[in-house]
Amino acid sequence: MIAVGNPAPDFTISTDTGEKVSLADYRGKKLVLYFYPKASTPGCTIEAHDFNRLRQEFSAAGTTVIGISPDPAKALAKFRAKEGLEFPLAGDEAHEMLEAYGVWEEKSMYGKTYMGVVRTTVLIDSAGHIAEIWPKVKVAGHAEEVLAAAKAL
Repeated sequence: MIAVGNPAPDFTISTDTGEKVSLADYRGKKLVLYFYPKASTPGCTIEAHDFNRLRQEFSAAGTTVIGISPDPAKALAKFRAKEGLEFPLAGDEAHEMLEAYGVWEEKSMYGKTYMGVVRTTVLIDSAGHIAEIWPKVKVAGHAEEVLAAAKAL
């Protein structure tokens, strides 16, 4: 389980463009990893637009944003193009990173249980440590809250 102050779990993951990114690529920079359940769904689309709208402010704060879901790269590329997103999306179909960050959990809907992503955001500081965790995110106003925390680091 991740906790504020601990080193962020290492990862290497493919983005929607097929590029591999890892935690080491962001040493010396702040990094926002926002984990969301599924591309092209209403809440996930709103959240993506909110982070996209603030991308220049995140950049000015020395912070990179990456959206992560269990979707395949093709679905992520389609979502990114359709919505005009200007930051990378990454897919973890094997759920390794999702599990390492503690966001792949049992969920239930209409009496059925299944495994899925619990909408969570993690802010990693420039030394690679967890600076802030937002579990069970409510989308409205969330990107602004993350930006304020990134600026305060």
